[in-house]
Amino acid sequence: MNVRQLRTIEQLSGRENECSGHLGIIYLSWHLHSPSQSKQEGFHQERWRAFAEHEAHDAFNSSILYEGLQWMNEDLFIHMNLPSGRQELLEGWLLELAYKHTEEWSQRFLDGQHKEDNTPFAGRLHAGIAVVAADAALTGGEVWYEAIKKALLHGQSADSMERSLKRRALDRLLEQRQLNPVYQPIVSLQDDSGIFGYEALTRTPDRTWFAGPMELFGFAEQEGLTYALDRLAREKAIDGCIALGQGQKLFINVMAQIMEDPGFSPGQTLSLLEQHRLSPHNVVFEITERSSIADFGSVKKALEHYRSQGYQIAIDDVGAGYSSLQSIVELRPDYLKVDRSIIQNIHLDEMKEHILHTLLQLADKMGISVIAEGIEQEAELAKVREMGAHYAQGYLLGRPSEFSSIG
Repeated sequence: MNVRQLRTIEQLSGRENECSGHLGIIYLSWHLHSPSQSKQEGFHQERWRAFAEHEAHDAFNSSILYEGLQWMNEDLFIHMNLPSGRQELLEGWLLELAYKHTEEWSQRFLDGQHKEDNTPFAGRLHAGIAVVAADAALTGGEVWYEAIKKALLHGQSADSMERSLKRRALDRLLEQRQLNPVYQPIVSLQDDSGIFGYEALTRTPDRTWFAGPMELFGFAEQEGLTYALDRLAREKAIDGCIALGQGQKLFINVMAQIMEDPGFSPGQTLSLLEQHRLSPHNVVFEITERSSIADFGSVKKALEHYRSQGYQIAIDDVGAGYSSLQSIVELRPDYLKVDRSIIQNIHLDEMKEHILHTLLQLADKMGISVIAEGIEQEAELAKVREMGAHYAQGYLLGRPSEFSSIG
């Protein structure tokens, strides 16, 4: 930003020595995807200028917080005069307001361009926000400079607002411990002992930003919060588990990446188990291997420590994702959970039958029990029992539910 632009901002603010409350900025900038569109860029930017100004005035002109807008080259900055208060709350409010409008504007502008032009318009709207306290020690222009710089940094990528809202949702979930555990029964197939154990699964009460656990854990990994989320899920799984029956197991999902973390310790899990009159002998750590294991040495070392305390190990998703024979050979689990992609319609698919047969043979030689996942048909259940699978799990045998409602 040059001196001339800074002076323009000072003139627009008009409050150089009367700073109070907070300055809120919504930043918008339209980016073309391909350099080949550069000849038409000026034309599209003119359309965008007219569209954006009209929409901004229409959306905010009646609000007492709205103080105007300013173009700087092709970047639009919408100025909001926000009250005093906690900056974090003001940022959250402005972020939600800006996201609601900019997502709608982006789609409407694209739809309009497609209707008017024969060639598709490939562009993305970059948007960011900033809230800066109007410190009395700063001039109006200096406050503007800080706010605009912050908004530009926030809007560097096209998905900045959505990512920020997801991060806020994740932080709130962790702070308020907003995870609900449900439990799906695992049934014995080779004797009449009935329910062998339960797999603890995670559910979220609010699906605004995360459709399910996979999306939630995937985003937590991107944000470096996998460990915190995994720990909360384990704690909730144990908290919600009413006393297990004699010899029954509680299967708890643990991501392979967590096992590789030197800071991961089962000590906290042990403390929780003792509070519920459970022991490590009741718990099976179920390693989800949808992503590859980078360091088998670290995972194996961790597993040796867990096993010494009485925990058992299962490998989930066998036959799907990155799951491989190497994981079975290296980690020597107590249980293999064969993925639904193999079990579904196994009674009609000779190749799937061959795969399960091979896994059962390998498991038998290694002293491993096999759990067939995703059972939804009586014919599937009959087939895996006939083939010698030890246990089964799926909607046919019981849907995930709170422990208190399992009957």
